[in-house]
Amino acid sequence: MTVVIDCNIFVMCLTSRSPYHIIYKHLVNGKYDLVVSEEILFEYEEVIQQKYSISTANALVALLKELPNVHFHVAYYKWLLIDADADADDNKYSDCAIAGKANYLVTEDRHFDVLKRIGFPKVATLSIDEFAALLEKI
Repeated sequence: MTVVIDCNIFVMCLTSRSPYHIIYKHLVNGKYDLVVSEEILFEYEEVIQQKYSISTANALVALLKELPNVHFHVAYYKWLLIDADADADDNKYSDCAIAGKANYLVTEDRHFDVLKRIGFPKVATLSIDEFAALLEKI
């Protein structure tokens, strides 16, 4: 299974006290593939620095660059599926999901709800609860 994970999901799953820590543990253990772009990695780093610490952000980025199940993709085509009035910056996630042929984009962000109504290109989304439940079965 290949996924793109929205930054807010990483914020919720990093700490071992989180009920969603399975997402982080399964990534580290190679139970699924993660697709990222340099833009996404930069956002992970920036937000994790704000929510946790610089050292936590640096450790996460270093780990993601080393894991064999983390794949970097460049989205050469910008689909602009997320409306600029919502949060056009989120397009990097849907573009990466398309470029990386991800099965799912995991997010809690309502700006991605528009993807459920778009037939092409198809980007399937999962909530954090749906993704954690799917990982429980692996």
